[in-house]
Amino acid sequence: MGLKTKIGKITFKNPIWVASGTFGYGQEYEDFLDLENVGAIVTKTVTLKPRKGNPPPRTFETASGLINSIGLENRGIQHFKEEYLPFLNKLKTQVVVSIAGDTTSEFTSCIEKLSGKNSPDSIEVNLSCPNVAHKTKKYSLIAQDAKTTEKMISAIRKKTKKLLIAKLTPNVTDIAEIAKAAEAAGADAVSLVNTYFAMAVDAEEKKPLLGNVVGGLSGPAIKPMALKAVWDAYKAVKIPIIGIGGITSGKDAAEFMLCGAKAVQIGTANFIDPAIYERILKEFEDYLKRKKIDNVNSLVGALKI
Repeated sequence: MGLKTKIGKITFKNPIWVASGTFGYGQEYEDFLDLENVGAIVTKTVTLKPRKGNPPPRTFETASGLINSIGLENRGIQHFKEEYLPFLNKLKTQVVVSIAGDTTSEFTSCIEKLSGKNSPDSIEVNLSCPNVAHKTKKYSLIAQDAKTTEKMISAIRKKTKKLLIAKLTPNVTDIAEIAKAAEAAGADAVSLVNTYFAMAVDAEEKKPLLGNVVGGLSGPAIKPMALKAVWDAYKAVKIPIIGIGGITSGKDAAEFMLCGAKAVQIGTANFIDPAIYERILKEFEDYLKRKKIDNVNSLVGALKI
């Protein structure tokens, strides 16, 4: 069975990855599954300088989903290089480092620090975290504006030849327009979707249940909308799409690929069961066998309309 997936110049052993922000830096999950079976580990997002994140409470479980408001808490890219990258470099699987920033210089500085010997081959550019405010006048997220997205990816593209994946927000009128802007700027792929803006309220106390008031909704609740976002982007761009949003089974992964995703990322499900990856991968393999699909790439965009 052909599970290998090529995105840009990088070949991944299979199209089932784990999503940023749900799998730590990989090391946290090594007691639960064989990390070298994972198609790619997308790290928790790192920023140029340390961030404290948002005030607690930071998470709230809702019907079929999870609202989070972490706020990109991390100890900065230098700490990541010293404490986590050596472990990740020893793994015989692909590692995608997620980066974020408020300004172009912060993004490009992250890229520069991830260059040189023992640096990762792939970068996911997080333009879409719903829990942080970016320094723009009209839009709170970079990926809510096509021109800003194109400008940012273009600046990063000039600094590196690494695989660049632009992570997009669903909190837009037309996600295909944003995907096209990322493609035009030189992104090798787009990943979508990040979480949907959401709130949780305590009616008795008349107060929000998140310290930041607003957070991002993920999990099975968003899967139907995420599928449509992937389908819309697939019809608009030629670069690969990595689908994200509520995947809890191998069949879910197949649905995203039928809608046009070349790979998928498992997110919130990792919190439900830290060993769930291996079950999802096996279910996906069983699906391919049952459907007599010899090469996983033939599944991409094969939705019958």
